[in-house]
Amino acid sequence: MATYLMNNMRLLKTLTATLMIVLAPLAHAETKWLDKIVAIVDDDIILASELDTRIDSITANIERSGKEGPPPEQLRKEVLDLLILENIQLQLANRYGVRIEDEELNAAVARIAAGNNLTLAQFQQALTASGASYLAVREQIAKEMILQRVQMGNVSQRIQISDQEIQSFLKSEEGRQRTAPEYHFSHVLIPVDSDASSAQRQQAEARAKALSAKMRAGKNIDNANDAISISDLGWRKSTELPSLFIDVAAKMNDLDVSDPIQSASGFHIIQLLESRGVKQMVKQTRASHILLKPSAIRSEAQTVALAKELRQRILNGESFRDLAKEYSEDIGSAQEGGDLGWTTPGQLVPEFQKAMDETAPGEIHEPIASNYGWHVIKVVERRNQDVTKEMRKQIARNIIHERKYADELDIWLRKIRSEAFVDIKI
Repeated sequence: MATYLMNNMRLLKTLTATLMIVLAPLAHAETKWLDKIVAIVDDDIILASELDTRIDSITANIERSGKEGPPPEQLRKEVLDLLILENIQLQLANRYGVRIEDEELNAAVARIAAGNNLTLAQFQQALTASGASYLAVREQIAKEMILQRVQMGNVSQRIQISDQEIQSFLKSEEGRQRTAPEYHFSHVLIPVDSDASSAQRQQAEARAKALSAKMRAGKNIDNANDAISISDLGWRKSTELPSLFIDVAAKMNDLDVSDPIQSASGFHIIQLLESRGVKQMVKQTRASHILLKPSAIRSEAQTVALAKELRQRILNGESFRDLAKEYSEDIGSAQEGGDLGWTTPGQLVPEFQKAMDETAPGEIHEPIASNYGWHVIKVVERRNQDVTKEMRKQIARNIIHERKYADELDIWLRKIRSEAFVDIKI
């Protein structure tokens, strides 16, 4: 019986909800309920203790925020609805086989601790001091991660984003603001009084040119020794830069120093310390491959032997393209002679990427294995590609996706709630 209960946690949970225990001296026995069921949700149940625990937690959060919460009965109903939705999603996760590995959970807990400027040990101590259980918090974090994974898996596939939507966003005022390049400048001002003479202005300009040359040469300057004002402008989008600097900034690379820029207040020198989104250059590789997969009729050893044989035949002068068409089991590239087109780092599986990176153009790497099988890889050529436009499109796509996600999530949650069997007992 004990083994049966251990292997059937859902049954154990149900039995616990209805079990009666005698808590009294032997001379006088008193029967008490341990817990009760407040809702049946498909193949699972929600216990009163779960509901009460969540209500207590939410009530504490409301009190800490200083806000006024809803009436007790309304709060109880809303929290029960929340638990029902969570339960439905957790059952879906169980059917999908969604799991959070210990290593992943440990990393998530560590990030939360770091976000509160605490070490993991300090985080545990803080929870204990507040009366919370570290194990319970850890379990709740795992549950939230599972819920997020189930939601993303089901909702993201419902979201469609057209090229027209992306282009419209990029042309909008918000789109220009959100995707504008960012610059981090230091700024030097050689002031000139509004009533300065021509000779004084020339003297200030000469001083500004000398400082600009000094900065280009990598020599240190400071406020005291050079009698100037140096300021850090921080990170600013191009749309937030003073109009005086916009045209100059667009032509600068990181660490460049500008020529003196004249204004009514004097002469300005700017140095571009860092930039983001100005011009994104990516090293791309064009490669071809032949994929061979072990099978019931060809063992691992035979597959490796064939891969080595094909590589040698290519080195002996046979056409890589022709052999790829004949032997490769990659449906997507076989008919193209194994051509994978231009790829960027991270686009291919790590084993393939590593082999490709260490192979010079025109050379053929020794056969390597991946989850897909054995690969014979030929690197055709490499280039540095400007992907700034693609990057801006991806930023726009992410913003649009985020907006649509909230609406689609609400629709999906309503759908699974309507399709579930729910019997509320209170």
